[in-house]
Amino acid sequence: MKLDTARPVHLKNYRPPAYLIDKVSLDISLEPTQTRVRSKLSILPNPKAAGRREQLRLDGEHLQLEAISLNGRLLGKKDYKLTATSLTLAKTPTKAFTLEITTIVNPEANKALQGIYRSNGVYCSQCEAQGFRRITYFLDRPDVLATYTVRIDADPAAAPILLSNGNPVERGMLDGGKRHYAVWHDPHPKPSYLFALVGGDLAPISSTFRTKSGRKVDLAIYVEHGKEARAAWAMDSLKRSMRWDEKRFGREYDLDVFNIVAVSDFNMGAMENKGLNIFNDRLILASPETATDAIFEAIESVVAHEYFHNWTGNRITCRDWFQLCLKEGLTVYRDQEFSADERSATVQRIVDVRQLKTHQFAEDAGPLSHPVRPESYIEINNFYTATVYEKGAEVVRMIATILGRDAFRKGMDLYFERHDGEAATVEEFVTCFADASGLDLTQFKLWYSQAGTPEIIANLRYDKDKKTVDLELEQIVPATPGQPNKKPMHIPVRLGLLGANGHDLDLKLASGEEVSDGVVALTKRRQSFRFIDVPSRPVPSLLRGFSAPVNLTIDLPDDDVELLMAGDSDLFNRWQAANDFAARTLIESVSGLASGKRSQRPLRYARALGATLANDSLEPAYRAELLKLPTQADIARMIGKNVDPALIHRAQRNLMKLIGRTLGPQLEQLYKEMEDKGPFSPDAASAGRRALRNAALTMLTARGTPEDIKRLAKHYAKASNMTDRAHALFLLAVRGGPEAKAALANFYKTWSRDHVVIDTWFAAQAQSPLTGTLSRVKALTKHALFSLTAPNKVRALIGTFASTNPVQFNRPDGAGYEFLADQVLALDRLNPQIAARMLGAMRSWRTLESGRRAKARKALQRIVRARPLSADVQEIASRILDA
Repeated sequence: MKLDTARPVHLKNYRPPAYLIDKVSLDISLEPTQTRVRSKLSILPNPKAAGRREQLRLDGEHLQLEAISLNGRLLGKKDYKLTATSLTLAKTPTKAFTLEITTIVNPEANKALQGIYRSNGVYCSQCEAQGFRRITYFLDRPDVLATYTVRIDADPAAAPILLSNGNPVERGMLDGGKRHYAVWHDPHPKPSYLFALVGGDLAPISSTFRTKSGRKVDLAIYVEHGKEARAAWAMDSLKRSMRWDEKRFGREYDLDVFNIVAVSDFNMGAMENKGLNIFNDRLILASPETATDAIFEAIESVVAHEYFHNWTGNRITCRDWFQLCLKEGLTVYRDQEFSADERSATVQRIVDVRQLKTHQFAEDAGPLSHPVRPESYIEINNFYTATVYEKGAEVVRMIATILGRDAFRKGMDLYFERHDGEAATVEEFVTCFADASGLDLTQFKLWYSQAGTPEIIANLRYDKDKKTVDLELEQIVPATPGQPNKKPMHIPVRLGLLGANGHDLDLKLASGEEVSDGVVALTKRRQSFRFIDVPSRPVPSLLRGFSAPVNLTIDLPDDDVELLMAGDSDLFNRWQAANDFAARTLIESVSGLASGKRSQRPLRYARALGATLANDSLEPAYRAELLKLPTQADIARMIGKNVDPALIHRAQRNLMKLIGRTLGPQLEQLYKEMEDKGPFSPDAASAGRRALRNAALTMLTARGTPEDIKRLAKHYAKASNMTDRAHALFLLAVRGGPEAKAALANFYKTWSRDHVVIDTWFAAQAQSPLTGTLSRVKALTKHALFSLTAPNKVRALIGTFASTNPVQFNRPDGAGYEFLADQVLALDRLNPQIAARMLGAMRSWRTLESGRRAKARKALQRIVRARPLSADVQEIASRILDA
């Protein structure tokens, strides 16, 4: 465990390494508690650090050093200094030399799941960000790129499958069949965080892919025996993503094989190791009976994401961890574009923006706010955040918006051409687009260095005599921790003006400038745009397609919002109008519950929603999104201070009940029309029908009549797929009662032997807002199927309770906060990375009303004062508490 004495690392202090390692040979003998790693490193002084004579300091943690030799000479203890985190040589040659190191590691005892560990009997590895130093002593930083040759040996009965990066070279038997070995070689230089190995008894499904240049690539996905059929969708997703990347970005795969391995214990969703992706098995295994449509979509997206990393992350990696957005934000953008092409572009945009606002906007508004490219960190694992990933993707999307599709592609081509095989920086990335387009993107780069979500305040004035419209835009970039003063950003604003009939008006600027693709550039703190030849007062449609990750403030009357809901040609903004109408309705309702005042707005919103839902030209998946209200966390973020989660819950419940009553016949008809009696298909159209049917079911259930409850119980009992079954299970758990008890018992009996599916059972109970939920969750932490060493179980039970159950987690007595503190401290002794991530549920504690705020502070103080405490948890807890 790295303790809280760890020092911050600063971007401004970056220096190229004094030494490089250009060739790595690893010989790894797998044993459960005594895995021996022999490394042979070809090391040379770095020409970019000429004149700097430094001792060679190699990173290493949780290693037992067995031997070390320099150019064939065995070194003694006087020749090096060994600490808990490093190995430093007293002297090194001035020219290239070879260092050989033998270390022992214990995979069985490795519960942090970094380095080499065992998952359900399978040896596997996770090296990003700094796990390779748990395998051998090394320059464990992303700007040290080397080619790797790896030999693995193991007991063939325990690990008949031996995999590593690159292409297979050789395999054979040893010691009369008691051991076997495999040799792999990766010809492409890569940083140590992309190293991977797998050894285990796994079953593959295999296929091939023919690249655009005609090369054959062997594909394989390895899973637990008996689950091969559940990997078919992942294989299909892989092949589609490979073809898409060739067509959209001209990127062809570069090895002879591409392997994916699914393991049950994994800190992340998946890892893009070169040629050997390792996945959390919940993002590989899917069948109609075991996976929801959301899981099918996630598998499609994540398989594509990790494959796309082959070029944006592997072939071109990041110079240092501050540049993490360079691979993650860019690759998220690419996987979002893939999903948009494979499914509905509008629905995909809605889903992406909904996630951005729920997670990243909340992060930007609180103590964990940081720039897309952070300036410092104590534990880099804490910066795998929504800001780096989702906001990083939005920054790339804005570049595409500003340049246009063709110029953006030219910039990407130039990036691949210039930096293939290199560890690049944000500046080098942006420069490629500036050079390809001729545009000055200097101001735009502030998106990488300034934290916080900008706010655009819009005001529209219409002159009926001159037939002109003045659109005044003001941008405010809020102060964030460590950044009190901000400069104006370059914000692309895509817009439209709607006439009284709801149709788009022509956009003509008085300046004569062309409004290309409806986009204007907001580059000053205040700017005014005058449009001419406007026949009547228009309704503005701003931030179409969510052209920038900002908050928009504009005072539109409900009549204008209804016009946008009913007829905006930009379907994203039509959804946004509905979502904004729902949000203002809920916020007003929260205030009304506190003051005792009632409003007619909820009824008006419900009727407007019904009118939009009645438009059969809108695809079912889109109408399903219209029926999803802003989350309680979204409303809390919008209220911003003295938040009472119980009042927000009541307001949301009341509005759902009103919608169910007001639109009852319409919802019942949708429920019947959207029933699909044919065979299950995970395609977008079929999934959209199921989504709309289940969204209608949700509102009808909120109405709460005996017939509604009977319908819900029947929906569960008759479900022919996990999408319908899980949706009904969650709704039943919210209501409680004998129907919920029976469904939970049935689900457990059916799926208790499947460690992936049973997570749904844990999560359904954890999200229930009923009074006894905390006691139930505490009891479930003692359940035989739950383990703190299994990240998926922790996320399903503790993570679901803390992050998606605002009523019971934010109990007035503080018991929810104390429970989380207990779990974080227990987790920290096993897996600090997961423990720190659980703390994200506390990031908005200062916005709570005073009673809950005091209880949350007490729980955080207990965590910060605990000893020992990992750097992971210390950093996050301190930032949340002290900001």
